Amino acid sequence: MVNGFQLTANSNLNKLPDNAPLDVVFQDEFLIAINKPHGLLVHKSSIANDTDQFAVQILRDQIGQRVYPLHRLDRKTGGILLFALLEELNGIMQKQFSENRIKKQYQAIVRGYTPDEMEIDYPLKRDDGVVQEAFTRFSTLDRVETSFSVGKHPTSRYSHILLQPETGRMHQLRKHMAHVFHPIIGDRPHGCNKQNKFFLDHFQMNTMLLHASRLDFVHPVTQTPVTIEAEFQPEFRRMYQTLGFSESRP
Repeated sequence: MVNGFQLTANSNLNKLPDNAPLDVVFQDEFLIAINKPHGLLVHKSSIANDTDQFAVQILRDQIGQRVYPLHRLDRKTGGILLFALLEELNGIMQKQFSENRIKKQYQAIVRGYTPDEMEIDYPLKRDDGVVQEAFTRFSTLDRVETSFSVGKHPTSRYSHILLQPETGRMHQLRKHMAHVFHPIIGDRPHGCNKQNKFFLDHFQMNTMLLHASRLDFVHPVTQTPVTIEAEFQPEFRRMYQTLGFSESRP
């Protein structure tokens, strides 16, 4: 018994089939994490009427038990999505997220050459008008200059960045990168419409180049450190290679 939860080796632990539709990147008796594809909603939403596929539903059917999403990713964002397998853990883990005790890392491809490092301390307004403090830091992993033109310059420049949000506001990374004039490619409505149209017309890319790559936290039951990492989804990797970023970086 640890923190009120019974530890039993491999007890009722569902094994996934080799052809599982969702990529499970972490699983024990208490938590499970997937590498969410771009375009997949976390759960049902009143504003999403164009699909009947949701991560909660697919994962529940895949492992044969209920799952409880502990945070959210935008529909167009790929990467790590963490669930509890026990309802009792839901509140505990959501509190860790809200108190910033779970460290999150994202990777993105953005317009322009970004500085080596940058901190963005810029409050964001919720839909109800409430203004909240928001803080993001990022570092630049790689930069490329392409031969195609999107706008007035004969070439186009892009950066591959590592983002670490210190707060968890709605669309925080998207809004912060747009605020510093380095919008994430494929971001609507905060990004650059000209860039997004070019990528759609020339590369048939209709997603957003934002990927949740890593979570670090203390396990709520075993109290051991946990690190979860997820590789790029295929569409992110395709654009990464198309733009000519170094293959040694990811």
